[in-house]
Amino acid sequence: MSDNVLYTDLSGYYDLMCADINYQAQSNNAHRLQQIFGNGGKRHLDLACGTGPHIHYLSQENYQCSGLDINQPMLDLAKQRCPQAQFELGNMCEFEVADAYDFITCFLYSIHYSGDIPRLTRCIDSVHKALNVGGVFCFNAVDKDHINNALSAKHSVVQQDCRFSFGSSWYYRGEGDTQTLKLSIEKTSAETTQVWTDEHPMVALNFNTLQALLTPYFDIHVFEHEHDKIVPWDKVSGNAIFLCVKK
Repeated sequence: MSDNVLYTDLSGYYDLMCADINYQAQSNNAHRLQQIFGNGGKRHLDLACGTGPHIHYLSQENYQCSGLDINQPMLDLAKQRCPQAQFELGNMCEFEVADAYDFITCFLYSIHYSGDIPRLTRCIDSVHKALNVGGVFCFNAVDKDHINNALSAKHSVVQQDCRFSFGSSWYYRGEGDTQTLKLSIEKTSAETTQVWTDEHPMVALNFNTLQALLTPYFDIHVFEHEHDKIVPWDKVSGNAIFLCVKK
């Protein structure tokens, strides 16, 4: 299958695939970090916004929300969910804005969709240019040195007499700046079972390298990957939330 088939041809399954994600907790945590470290502004942009669930919750905090995604079918669903928000088709590694934002987010490890370190660097530069002074960039990331190829996340959902089983896992071969996100969907009805699998090339790097890329642009704060509390990163775990304030 092509790299983005699960986000285009099967975009209608995306919300089911992410049914176990606590979007409200993630959005609330990002909002708290923005309140603590941000400039007080309310212009918000969500990169790789998907179908817009984070925008839905951040809009409730009176943000003027916009979303950017590379897949139009996802944006069509996002507009249905958040008709008050603005959405644009575009690449987060090469975007420009007419009016700067105060708060830019990139949830669900989507920063890794940059693909490689040069494109990630362009993404960081684009975000920096798109922020007002004192603006905040908030995202989560995974350290390649902590990836366990044997681990996977799975969950199932029943809808309209069909059972959907979803799986996702990281794979890193142990060298280089590319890792893979493996995804699968299994749809079982009374008579048939359909299976889709997909692999997405993602940028792989450790947190020392990531912080080195961010440092010329931002003051950086790193937190444990918790959404119900704010705890400084213990420098051991392989998942973290990065809060970056524009210099």
